[in-house]
Amino acid sequence: MGTGPAGKRYRILGGLLVLMVLGIAIGGVAWVKLFRELPQQLADDSMEEYFKYGSIGTEAEQGIPFWIWRVLPDLFPEHLPGPGGLAALGMIQEPGRELPVGFSKKTIGFERVGINCALCHTSTLRESADAPQKVYVGGAVTTFDPLAYQHFLFAAAGDPRFNADDILAAIARVHDLSLLDRLLYRFVLIPATRKALLEQREGYAWTYSRPHWGRGRIDPFNPVKAITLGVDVGDTLGNSDMQPIWNLRPRVEGDMALHWDGLNTDLREVVLSSAIGDGTAPEVLPVAQLVALEAWLMDLPPPRYGDHYPVDRELAAAGAPLFRQHCADCHAFDGARTGQVLPLNDAAWATGEDLEGPLYTDPNRVEMWTEAAATAYNAYAEDYDWDFEQFRAPGGYVNVPLDAIWLRAPYLHNGSIPYLDEILELPANRTPVFHRGHDVYDPQRVGFVAEGPEAERVGTVLDTRERGNANQGHLWGTTLAPADKRALLEYLKTL
Repeated sequence: MGTGPAGKRYRILGGLLVLMVLGIAIGGVAWVKLFRELPQQLADDSMEEYFKYGSIGTEAEQGIPFWIWRVLPDLFPEHLPGPGGLAALGMIQEPGRELPVGFSKKTIGFERVGINCALCHTSTLRESADAPQKVYVGGAVTTFDPLAYQHFLFAAAGDPRFNADDILAAIARVHDLSLLDRLLYRFVLIPATRKALLEQREGYAWTYSRPHWGRGRIDPFNPVKAITLGVDVGDTLGNSDMQPIWNLRPRVEGDMALHWDGLNTDLREVVLSSAIGDGTAPEVLPVAQLVALEAWLMDLPPPRYGDHYPVDRELAAAGAPLFRQHCADCHAFDGARTGQVLPLNDAAWATGEDLEGPLYTDPNRVEMWTEAAATAYNAYAEDYDWDFEQFRAPGGYVNVPLDAIWLRAPYLHNGSIPYLDEILELPANRTPVFHRGHDVYDPQRVGFVAEGPEAERVGTVLDTRERGNANQGHLWGTTLAPADKRALLEYLKTL
């Protein structure tokens, strides 16, 4: 059998069998190491835990291999805005947690890091510089600088040290990879991650020529236009303050428009499209988990000022009728115009003493979201059961309800007014330049400390003379007497 034709056939068949077994083995290893998806392991089953650390699907397409992500701050500290690793970007790090709030880790072949909703929708507050940080899920982040984080990743990928030798050496200092994982990182993950980040940098090239977002701000829809919808960004600028997403039930039941400009009125579409905007591919969108998250957010209570600071109840009582008279129509949950869009051409903008003509709040955010973008988003998910239908371009800003307004500083849609007391002042009397990103609170002025050495050290500058940063607009209440302003401000603390 070994020397004749039959033996030759057996040797060939045997060789083919060995190759087939080897191919199956290699394919199996490749599937396990690159594609096998494991259920995410969270500390508990609560919705708060899922909100802060759970996966919304961003790891599949936009996730970064965990150990690369872990050592980038060690390897490239000069590309961060200051010392301290990722803390220099203002991320919220809870004691004993591996990841900052708003980051998720999931195994899809290998461990990957993605982002989720909490990255932008978690507030922090410190009652003094040496006080512990209080974390409020569902609030608007004020400390995190999302554009600086993106630019850090892009700068790291463009650095010659983003190579297998240097990154594997950095990983070896904090973790012992197996031989197979070292080979996987060296020949697949490190070069693929670098390539993907450099391609992303090209897609975000427009961000380098516009005013920086800064801490607690984002241009939420120009990236969607450029990356997801293929709509030209042009010269538009959408820099906006983050928004809280607590207490959604009265907004939904009141048919209130959502986002700063009311570009959608359907909460389900807003929740699902937010995951898409964060980088989730439509084919892996975890609809069931996001629907459960939406239900939880519906009744997530807003935080109370009185849990931190005393309220002058007598003064607040004097402010209550002033609120009903001057503010409630647009900002109380039962107000006739609350949750509705006030177009920029509405005559209601023309209010206030000694001012001629309308004084709009900065129009850039409105002008950024176009009919073309809305049409493209409505067509984006036509092949899915959860498709979009309610995107629009309303041409104004929403009169938002003011629950927990005390914790939403800085104010206006672009975060251009540092303190709530300045909302009641004419634009000429508002702070023209300040620092965003400090989370030490000022209960007298109602807002986060925006000046002084510490605010300058940790914050980013907001200059209201820069495009997109204007602090004009919202003149209602500016003509009240000083005593009435104090009473109204005290009442606003109670909302």
